[in-house]
Amino acid sequence: MMQLNREQFLEDGYAVLRQVVPPDHLVALREAAETMVERQRAIWARERAPDDPPGGVWETTAQPRLQASRTVGLVDKDTAPVVDFWCHDNTHGVSARLLDMPHAGNSEMMMMCSPQRDHGPALWHRDIHPFDTAPLQGYIEDILENGPRYVQWNIPLYDDSVLWVVPGSHVRYNTEAEQAQLDTDPRVPLPGAVQTHLAAGDGVVYITPILHWGSDYSTMMRRTLHGGFSNFTRYHDLSFLEHVDAPTRSLFKQWEANSRRSQDATERTLRAAIAGDAGAYLDGLDSMQTGLGEKGKWMLTVHLSKAACFIAIRSDPDFQASTPNLHQTAENAHPITVNWGPEFAERFTPVEAEALWDRFEPLDRALQTEEHYVASFQGSAVPYDFNHLPTDMDLGSFLAGWSA
Repeated sequence: MMQLNREQFLEDGYAVLRQVVPPDHLVALREAAETMVERQRAIWARERAPDDPPGGVWETTAQPRLQASRTVGLVDKDTAPVVDFWCHDNTHGVSARLLDMPHAGNSEMMMMCSPQRDHGPALWHRDIHPFDTAPLQGYIEDILENGPRYVQWNIPLYDDSVLWVVPGSHVRYNTEAEQAQLDTDPRVPLPGAVQTHLAAGDGVVYITPILHWGSDYSTMMRRTLHGGFSNFTRYHDLSFLEHVDAPTRSLFKQWEANSRRSQDATERTLRAAIAGDAGAYLDGLDSMQTGLGEKGKWMLTVHLSKAACFIAIRSDPDFQASTPNLHQTAENAHPITVNWGPEFAERFTPVEAEALWDRFEPLDRALQTEEHYVASFQGSAVPYDFNHLPTDMDLGSFLAGWSA
């Protein structure tokens, strides 16, 4: 079993682990990954736009990225080792221990590839954006109170030193010096940043809000597995399971069952909101994730407000047309939130969806500000606060508003 220092991981926000891919697995994993790349290239070539070069995305993007769990046709017996590896003790097992969540499920199985021409450095960023998740304050307080809900991996199959991180930045705002540098040039090293020098088969695992940077998207050979684990997962298509080994199939079936239970718990919680039953709503939060403190429940409520927005928009085209900013909020759902998607939204009638939004709209309004952008976040300018939760509302006052 791989040795871990969870306390150090929680303090730094990341950990570099050696030989995550056992040396005797590396060649087979490379071969499976390359077969997967060739299949994806054929798909991109077929899907290219009229003005694109023959290879489509493969030739145009700075970081061609495969999504094994979302692209039909990438996984069969020849490429199944890529999926099986996400269920290895060095990935799933390590993630469950770092999260302190034995049943944490895989949320993404991607691979980042080198581009066909040099694109230089990307932008420093945190993998959150307030239009579909929550302000940074919510993440900070939730992590400090309850621990992280999600960890993300980069596992290169060839030597890879692209990723830089700023230790400890997952639980604080940008410093004045950092923000000044980000506003001036967000494509150079930040003070105190650490470059992760990964040999083939090593891995870096990190907590989502950490400041990180893809420093060099050059043509140097890059095949880096990228994905994560979370207590909230949802799967769009599990047809690939017929090709994987039995332990992998068993794990994904467990995760899918957990996902269904989470969706049912989410529905009960949202229906408690429709009924204006604060006690049942709090019980619902506990059923969605046990052991949460007050900050964690408030963070989960912010996520539920995004789900309520999506449900309302799906049921009312007029509402969608009149609220383009909220439409962006709903349609760009982060994969580890409780915005479960269109099929889940159909559990609610239009009348119920309207009543649900009536409950959560005051919170959404409190999360908004004038349209702006803060360097170091993903996305662009939006009318939501990037850093701060509302100062005039908390979980207690939000629920009290239901009986006002």
